[in-house]
Amino acid sequence: MFDTLSESFKTALNKIRFNDDEKSLTKALDELKKSLLRNDVHHKVTKELLKNIEAQTKQAGIGKQNFLNALQNSLQEILNTNGNYGFTYASKPPTIIVMSGLQGSGKTTTSAKLANYLKTKNKKVLLVACDLARLAAVEQLTQLANQIEVDIFKPENTTASTPANPTPLEIAKAAKEKAISSQYDVMIVDTAGRLAIDTALMEELKAIKNALSPHEIFYVADSLSGQDGVKSADTFNQEIGITGVILSKFDSDAKGGIALSIAYQLGIPLRFIGSGEKIPDLDIFIPERIISRLMGAGDIASLAEKTASILDEQEAKTISKKLKKGQFTFTDFINQIENIKKLGSMSSIVSMIPGLGNMAGALKNVDLDTSSEVKKIKAMVHSMTQKERDDPDILNGSRRKRIALGSGLEVSDINRIVKQFDNASKMAKRLSSKGGMQELMQMMGQMKGKTNNY
Repeated sequence: MFDTLSESFKTALNKIRFNDDEKSLTKALDELKKSLLRNDVHHKVTKELLKNIEAQTKQAGIGKQNFLNALQNSLQEILNTNGNYGFTYASKPPTIIVMSGLQGSGKTTTSAKLANYLKTKNKKVLLVACDLARLAAVEQLTQLANQIEVDIFKPENTTASTPANPTPLEIAKAAKEKAISSQYDVMIVDTAGRLAIDTALMEELKAIKNALSPHEIFYVADSLSGQDGVKSADTFNQEIGITGVILSKFDSDAKGGIALSIAYQLGIPLRFIGSGEKIPDLDIFIPERIISRLMGAGDIASLAEKTASILDEQEAKTISKKLKKGQFTFTDFINQIENIKKLGSMSSIVSMIPGLGNMAGALKNVDLDTSSEVKKIKAMVHSMTQKERDDPDILNGSRRKRIALGSGLEVSDINRIVKQFDNASKMAKRLSSKGGMQELMQMMGQMKGKTNNY
């Protein structure tokens, strides 16, 4: 989605040629209008956006930078709806969140993602399975809860006074009692969805809302749903009241207009975005940061926050010292691979780095769990003794042969991986030394010069 809108903005920006050329501005606005409508942005939103951009650009003076500034400011005005961003807590725990949305929007997965996000904030979270309409919904939530090591409350957890086949409402009430008595910080209720909005669905949600008095009601909107998603969100808002929207599948090939349309047409704040398939792929929707990513400038602040919540400060200092001394071991490598996986998908991480946003699409299917090279390295390391992991210099011929047999690899694979690891350690040591980064920049400059000569 970032790629699609970013390219549209760049195309429009390239229509601006001269500082005082109104024809260029008209062409840029026309190109932007076509792009926004193509990307499923509602015509009213498009009209308002273009009007603001034109007025601000003319006031500041027609030019590329002023047009870009006007575009950023106008996007921010639309996305800055009244309300909170991210997560807010009730004055008295537990904070109760009811998740709503149509079937297929990613509601159950998003519930787990939100629980995982709160867990990284050291909150005690209880997931509640109230989606009894979809087969395997309870089992899916159970598996996700086990994966992220968060407690789950489901039909069989209800008390003896509850019927053998409890209703979603009875499960929700029993779960609230459990959340209060066991002092949970947050309770997240995964409710049923339907393929289309119906009376039974709304009555069930209203009953749960009245019984729980939730602090928040989140609507999970599929980024691929376009204007249909906006209409559905509007209906849910009118029927039960929505305090925030979470956009799922934001990393998909969606056109992207739903984000602007929900904010402008409904005035409901976008709270989070699901930026990948991995559980950690959930980012706070902060307008300034989202616009920065749309403009291709990345989002270092969000990346830093996500990293800080995963990586221990002392561990980071220890690794830094090891890199400087060239003492980075295979054990350290495996540990850091596991840490990187906690940050989310590679495409999600790269999209936050300035200048690398256009690479996110190419990394969409890169998975450290399924990467053949990472699998080989893990197999090799797990076939090594602790002494060999900590000191690769002792890996003589007989040791490498034993490791190859134990890992199912060839000796040539072991030799190649060890050599790559050794070269990487030496490079890291050089970059960590004084003047290391300057040396790297000089090398890159030389390589660029050679490339330009071909």
